[in-house]
Amino acid sequence: MSRPIRRLLAVAATLGIVLGAGTPAWAIANSEPVPDGKYTFSVRLTMTGIPTASGGRRNSACSGALIAPRWVITAGHCFRDENNVRVDRPVADLTTATIAGRSATVVAVRQSPTADVSLAELSAPVHGVRPIALARSAPEVGAILRVTGYGATTSVNPVPGTELRTGQLSVVTVGESVLGMHGYAPAPDTTPCPYDSGGPYFTESAHRWPRLAAVVSNGPSCPHTQIENAARTDNIVPWIRTVLRTVH
Repeated sequence: MSRPIRRLLAVAATLGIVLGAGTPAWAIANSEPVPDGKYTFSVRLTMTGIPTASGGRRNSACSGALIAPRWVITAGHCFRDENNVRVDRPVADLTTATIAGRSATVVAVRQSPTADVSLAELSAPVHGVRPIALARSAPEVGAILRVTGYGATTSVNPVPGTELRTGQLSVVTVGESVLGMHGYAPAPDTTPCPYDSGGPYFTESAHRWPRLAAVVSNGPSCPHTQIENAARTDNIVPWIRTVLRTVH
């Protein structure tokens, strides 16, 4: 359930191989390391035992953000069944969320009906970590958003990362459910990579807690200087609030 890598996933499904094995990598192409204790709402999702169309199993990963003690927001496509269909449930034998060094199991999933966004419920609340705030209006064209993630740094033989990294992208288009983003800093080709899916795009300032504007959805092979697509979250806040009031 990483960013779409159709050819790689097709080969994996055909051969029944496991993805994501090997030496951990950093996240986000041409990015910077996040200092300890910063952006602690960032989440690493690790999936083991995802069924494939051929009857095999594979592993994968996504990124996300804590929005409430028991809820993580991420990309909708991070939870797809063996037929590549988004579903309202964990698809792997085990899906683990790691937040600020603490781990919990994902026990339920809710898919947004309008965007590539899902909410994952945790087996236990995460205390001592301040969730990211939710923006209620879209950023303007030209706004600079920060993104964090635990993905790879390239689409070539990608593997999930274990260290949080960050970069900035600028908003170039604002669509009904998608923001068009372009690399900004540290480089013009700073862009999310495989396994950064669901990572938070957010605004920040010296006087206000970070506010979530979108999550990583899809884009060209990284790194790139083309348009990156981010799934908007500001216009689905009422749906998010409704889901947060439910616990299973």
